[in-house]
Amino acid sequence: MPNAFRAVVVGGSLGGLAAAHELAAVGADVAVYERSVDRTQPRGAGIVMQPEVESLLRRLGRTVPSVSVELHERQQLHRRGDPSRYRAPQWMTAWDTLHDALRSPLESVCVRLDSTLESLHRHDGKVTAAFTDGYVTGGDLVVGADGIGSATRRSLTGRDDLRYAGYVALRGLEEESALPDELRSLLAERFTMFAVPGLQMLCYLVPGARGETAPGQRRVNWVWYVNTAESRLPDLLTGRSGRRFDQFLPPGELSAESEGSVLTLADGALPAPFAALVRHSSVFLQPVFDLMPARMVADHVVLLGDAVGTVRPHTASGTSKALGDAAGLARALAGWNAGDPLPLPALQAWEAGRLAHLRAVAAAGVRLAEGSSLGAGTGPLL
Repeated sequence: MPNAFRAVVVGGSLGGLAAAHELAAVGADVAVYERSVDRTQPRGAGIVMQPEVESLLRRLGRTVPSVSVELHERQQLHRRGDPSRYRAPQWMTAWDTLHDALRSPLESVCVRLDSTLESLHRHDGKVTAAFTDGYVTGGDLVVGADGIGSATRRSLTGRDDLRYAGYVALRGLEEESALPDELRSLLAERFTMFAVPGLQMLCYLVPGARGETAPGQRRVNWVWYVNTAESRLPDLLTGRSGRRFDQFLPPGELSAESEGSVLTLADGALPAPFAALVRHSSVFLQPVFDLMPARMVADHVVLLGDAVGTVRPHTASGTSKALGDAAGLARALAGWNAGDPLPLPALQAWEAGRLAHLRAVAAAGVRLAEGSSLGAGTGPLL
């Protein structure tokens, strides 16, 4: 009888959970190790529904409407004058809603939190993963799905190749019911945008904190891209608590000085409704980084999602890319058993196809940013 291979998935965000589902579906014994203590903080907040996400949801018995808010129009705000509108139906979900949808069916799978990878050791077709708390586990395959700051990638390359793109994403995720009536009415069921050179803001509704999709129970998600000198990052990423963050400043941690700068810029550069929305929000922040693609296959260790390389957020494809990586990896490993040689031709074909896809999407994202003068150091600066 075939021996199921054991897969150790490093990273329990959306890509890691998708990998757990996909690998379990081809017979693997899967365990997931996530460095966060919990998964309650918003990580990017809003997500545009894409075919890869819809496909996995369908196989888990979930529909797009059960985890999404449907938008009917797009509108462009202006500093003066009425919004420009046109019909554009679209489904939007949220990071935490999608995380719950992927996590809940994994009750039989080990998901260990507070597990930061320290090292990997490969020997004779097996991989041992050691974590900073002293925990050690092993398997036939390690899947690095641990994001832009991937410890799995660093263990393979010995490098940290992140490159700041020249702008940050300020974000907010607020209860729909907490906003003034006129602001809620303007934003409901619409994808709302504003852009000038060096600054871009967009906003849309997503499910509520417990997945609610009914009007009045949803949340308003917004993201504001603004050119920011690299020298400003240390101050912006130092929270009210004094803690220095690397790639994500959580809600409530924006310092009083940084908050003042954000609000002053909002009042001076944004249309009045968007400036009001910023003032009603607990702002969080993510610098935009580029990470050049790495190899995805290295002996009995593979990488997927942002651990391989990043795409700019304007492509709305970070989540779908990770889920596509996971689905393709499972197809490449279908029929493989513990103790057998790795199916290298299938894995190499998977790697070549996904790296080509990553490079194309990454290049498109850079073009979109350049078209808006984001990263150029021009326009309003934070």
